Amino acid sequence: MDMTAYLPMLWQGAVVTMTITLAALAVGTVLAFFFGILRVEGGPILSAIALCYTEVFRGTSLLVQLFWFYYALPLVGLSFDPITTGVLVLAAHAGGYGAEIVRGALSSVSVQQLEAARALNFTRMQTLFRISLPQAVVEMMPAFGNLAIETLKLSSLVSLISIADLTFAAQSIRNLTLDSASIYSITLLCYFAMSLILMVVIRVIERFVRRGNVFPRTRHS
Repeated sequence: MDMTAYLPMLWQGAVVTMTITLAALAVGTVLAFFFGILRVEGGPILSAIALCYTEVFRGTSLLVQLFWFYYALPLVGLSFDPITTGVLVLAAHAGGYGAEIVRGALSSVSVQQLEAARALNFTRMQTLFRISLPQAVVEMMPAFGNLAIETLKLSSLVSLISIADLTFAAQSIRNLTLDSASIYSITLLCYFAMSLILMVVIRVIERFVRRGNVFPRTRHS
């Protein structure tokens, strides 16, 4: 069966998938750093709040989270359109896992360096942004790369709340043509191609970070 007539529909779905994935990664990265730093530097109360956030979103099914936000929240008067719901849930899910990556990377900074920063009268914020984070970001990049690819793959679940992403488009075409083998093979290749593009972007960012272009280096007199 000639599938070329359906390629524009698949392309539109792929654009929606990448848009949702990139938006979720952007918001999720902010959440990951915010809650990850709170786990290390937030004190007992803020650290406990951050722990609750990470455990809830890491310990429950993404599909259930998606349905809860889309179908349960409106019952208490809070509702979002499907795209916003998909982005927020994916971002919260990625943020939960990312926060643990940030926490682990920050905790790996040697105690000797932190003690040296205190000896130089660095404030906690100076120590964080000039000592801990520059080293921790380099360490967390591979894990964040894996998280980005996983978020792309998990984005296929948003089709279940009527978002016309790549998976939704593939299912619609399959229902029209009844040609499961062809359409799902093409869909697999599309996801693989998007993963490759995302991996290339991640490698570029990782090289940029390793060159020390994200945080200013500490200058020693």
